[in-house]
Amino acid sequence: MIKKLAEQLVNLTVKEINELAKLLKTDYGIEPTTITSSLNNASTINADKIGNNISTNQEEKNVFDLVLKSLGNSKLSLVKLVKEITGKGLKESKEIVDNIPQIIKKSVDKKEAEIIKKKFEDIGSNIELR
Repeated sequence: MIKKLAEQLVNLTVKEINELAKLLKTDYGIEPTTITSSLNNASTINADKIGNNISTNQEEKNVFDLVLKSLGNSKLSLVKLVKEITGKGLKESKEIVDNIPQIIKKSVDKKEAEIIKKKFEDIGSNIELR
């Protein structure tokens, strides 16, 4: 019985969740803030499965452009890292570093972008994910 109830709750639409929240507050005196946020999260997770576009949160971005914003501690280390990340030559990498802010890599998936960002932060540089 509990499992079936949980299944029904997880598959509620946002409109149904809001109606449930109002009912719980007016009829039972239960503040629905934590219940509503939990149910909204569950509905968002199952939105694709049930064919609804329920998500009320902004969708998480998965592809980024990496923009070099600051030099950091060592210009030479930065040029070497830009060369490694972009696959460009030493001269082109130096030109990128000399003309910041610059996009150093486009359309990078989230995991790779975070790894690259960490490498730049390790040498004191700042990378912006756009």
